[in-house]
Amino acid sequence: MNGGGVDLPAAGTATLVIRFLDYVRHERALAENTQAAYRRDLRDFQEWLGDRAAATLSVRDLGDYFAALAKKGLARASIARQAATLRTFYSFLQLEGVVTESPAELLTAAKRDDAIPGTLSATQVDRLLAGPEATTPVGIRDRALLELLYATGCRASEVSAMRLSDVHLAESFCTCRGKGDKERVVPLGRRAIAALAAWIDGPRKAFATRAGTQPAWVILSSRGNRLSRMRIWEVVREHAAGAGIPPDIGPHTLRHSFATHLVAGGVDLRHVQEMLGHASIATTQRYTHVDAGRLKGVHEKFHPRR
Repeated sequence: MNGGGVDLPAAGTATLVIRFLDYVRHERALAENTQAAYRRDLRDFQEWLGDRAAATLSVRDLGDYFAALAKKGLARASIARQAATLRTFYSFLQLEGVVTESPAELLTAAKRDDAIPGTLSATQVDRLLAGPEATTPVGIRDRALLELLYATGCRASEVSAMRLSDVHLAESFCTCRGKGDKERVVPLGRRAIAALAAWIDGPRKAFATRAGTQPAWVILSSRGNRLSRMRIWEVVREHAAGAGIPPDIGPHTLRHSFATHLVAGGVDLRHVQEMLGHASIATTQRYTHVDAGRLKGVHEKFHPRR
């Protein structure tokens, strides 16, 4: 682990972060999304540190860091993730003999919000999905992408990795690969099927020839490569802006809207859990609160003692 002549106990924070990221990539073989989250969190941490060394911080110092994050308006769930990142980072520093005790071990993870991070109304979804220009190759691609995100509740990474062999338009379903490479089957509605058919049978063929190979992925960039997770975020935000929707939305907003609208429509929570790929029903139960208004109306209308 200490190969290459680097004395980790004497190394600076930047070097320690590089070695930590190398460790989680090669030795722990963590998922790319997890590695990316570690990189982002530790970049923020380094910016806050300035000239100070990570190895010299106390738990009070780390408390100041999280107070600064909260002051910036970071969501509690994001702060909890940052705390988890630092606990893992300092555990690595302990393993390498850089610190004897981890100040991060004494951190109490911020409680995650039970509220949904943000959903769109059915009218807003309609405006968003109608935004891409249906007469241009990129517009046809973007409409297929947005319809797929909302129809399936898939994460951006899942749509980015989806292959043509995963999509079964004639049978009205697709296969998604989620966390831990677990597969799940999600139905496709007629609008999503129509948008995907227009893309797959149309501009996608021209996009694919530009790659010089036969790309396997459903959604392609204009160069014929797989559309990246970050580019999917950008596409969603570009069309949200055009539809007059607040700019802080992303693919996750369509995922939350998908689940919220299903629950409000009376779909069994277990079915929503399966379609979202949640390991625990407790995670899916967040979406039950949105139906409270409808249930209250039903109660007031029909209960004999209203």
